[in-house]
Amino acid sequence: MIRVVVADDQALVRSGLRMILSSEADIELVGEAADGDSAVTLCARERPDVVLMDVRMPGLDGIDATRAVTAVEDPPRVLVLTTFDLDDVVYDALRAGASGFLLKDAPEERLTTAIRVVADGGSLFAPSVTRRLIEEFSRRAPRTEPGALEALTERETEVLTQVARGLSNAEIAAELFVTENTVKTHVARLLMKLGVRDRVQAVVLAYESGLVRPRS
Repeated sequence: MIRVVVADDQALVRSGLRMILSSEADIELVGEAADGDSAVTLCARERPDVVLMDVRMPGLDGIDATRAVTAVEDPPRVLVLTTFDLDDVVYDALRAGASGFLLKDAPEERLTTAIRVVADGGSLFAPSVTRRLIEEFSRRAPRTEPGALEALTERETEVLTQVARGLSNAEIAAELFVTENTVKTHVARLLMKLGVRDRVQAVVLAYESGLVRPRS
């Protein structure tokens, strides 16, 4: 069972999400919060697997709340939901620790799929923001020293480069002429060496260190 917390300052939105989640046999809504501070408190108490996090909330906003709930040991996955299709929102949400980003007008099935994907350790983004997200990474000055990648082997660096370009494990395996299980092993090892939770954070580091650049 995937335990979910919903954080949104609009009661109507929370009600709609509650209805959607209640129809899913493998998803359990364990709490709702109307602001960022309440979301942080609720997550500390309920220890959910996934948090559906609004961006614009009173008090502590969704970005800072995401940063807080993902700073603990064994943190929940955060799926950011917003009506604001803005580059800065996406970029800041990723830096704060979000594992996914969807607009609130996404179809119901896409939302429930996203919950399952991020709960399983994957990442998911609205198609409309992916291209601009990469452009945003390229526009900003690197924030991470290239030396952060020195612990990686040549093959792990190669795999990270392909991950950052959006390739799946199967696609990377085909590119490198290895098995998919081998790619999974490389990904697990590079995540551990870099001290990041998931592929999303590894991609952030890859771009911010200058390892990968758009259209490189």
